[in-house]
Amino acid sequence: MDVIFRTKKLRKCYLDSQFAIRTWGDKVARNYIQRIDIIQETRSLNELCQLPGLNFHPLKGKREGQYAVSLTGFWRLIFTLHGEQLEIVQIEEVSKHYGD
Repeated sequence: MDVIFRTKKLRKCYLDSQFAIRTWGDKVARNYIQRIDIIQETRSLNELCQLPGLNFHPLKGKREGQYAVSLTGFWRLIFTLHGEQLEIVQIEEVSKHYGD
């Protein structure tokens, strides 16, 4: 499966852990890279749903068609899928779900 990034910054954060740490802090950065690695290895939505601790879920409202996995308590990784079997995943953003 291919992973693409909506922005150059998201890609750089994945490729450069020190840049990710400066951007979001240590725990979010480590989990961001780890979650993308997990997504790359996953073959289907069903398999992703079954992995413990990710809190994988589809989003609703204005974000319908996007999915999220937890990074930390309030932080999540948001992505979209292209193809039925996770052929391409586009990383959309890292967001603090409930604000400050």
